[in-house]
Amino acid sequence: MTGRVVDQEPLRRPTLKDVAQAAGVSHSTAARALSGEGYVAAAVRARVTGIADELGYVPHVLARSLRKQVSRSVGVLVSDLRNAFYADLAAGTGRQGRAHGYTMMLGDDNGSAADEMEAARAFVAMRVAGVIVTPLSAEVPSYLLQQRIPVVEVDRQFAPDRCDGVIVDNMAASQRLSEHLIALGHRRIALLIDETHWTTGRERFRGYRESLARSGLPADPELLVSAGSDVGAARKAAVDLLARRDPPTAVFAANNVLAEGVWRAAHDLGLRVPADLSVVSFDDAPWMSMVTPGVTAVAQDAVALGEAAMDRLLARIAEPAAPVETVVIDADIQARGSTSAPRGA
Repeated sequence: MTGRVVDQEPLRRPTLKDVAQAAGVSHSTAARALSGEGYVAAAVRARVTGIADELGYVPHVLARSLRKQVSRSVGVLVSDLRNAFYADLAAGTGRQGRAHGYTMMLGDDNGSAADEMEAARAFVAMRVAGVIVTPLSAEVPSYLLQQRIPVVEVDRQFAPDRCDGVIVDNMAASQRLSEHLIALGHRRIALLIDETHWTTGRERFRGYRESLARSGLPADPELLVSAGSDVGAARKAAVDLLARRDPPTAVFAANNVLAEGVWRAAHDLGLRVPADLSVVSFDDAPWMSMVTPGVTAVAQDAVALGEAAMDRLLARIAEPAAPVETVVIDADIQARGSTSAPRGA
């Protein structure tokens, strides 16, 4: 017995032409019925939309945007979606965008300048209405502005005189956190930081240094420790710091990744928090309220930050010639149990 191969037409997505033919109307009538633009009798509109649902027809939004020269999508480019801060920020932008009829196109540059530029070029090719970016340098904001695409820098800024920004008051929050440790009696306070060339790291460093200066404490360069951008590197740097002959009595971790490294290093060395070491962090993270004791941290509302960035972008899209604006959001300190007076104080 021999078998016969039956040619099958490959499955394809239904088109507007299919909807029009099935509904017995012209292509233009079907288009008006589905877009809601232009007059179509109520009965005809109901028939066309019903058939579109039956066929599973989905309008080609990008093509429609190109025809009308109006895009309803925005690009959002963040540094590392594995970090809860950036994931929450993206969630806030997406939610606020949807509330105003915009679709979010999300990119993750993994901290790579090359990947960041590649994503920016992709957004330009997709004709997005604007871009929200946690920039790695001024290169991508400058490129997007050259392409006449509105840009909002969020979390950090490289082009505050050329595009809008939404940031946290890093310096003020850092000062409050440092002053909390000083008020407890700490005099040897280390700062574990990953960078100072971004506005985030630079302002957190300034807040720490100014708090020391106001209290008459020396700025010991041995207590300023540069760590990598991942938990493993931060853990190693913290172990080296805490194992010194004259270790700090408190450590200020400049972000949540560094704080995890410090926490693990303290455990590695058998140090008790806060009896042997006080620990604070800029950036809250879920694990900080799950450990015992909990970690005192600057709690940035990343979702609210993302929402504010989307609001600023939509305002820029609506008024392209308006003056450039930077929105500064306050951050609260979430006090937990990771700090106490130093031993012998």
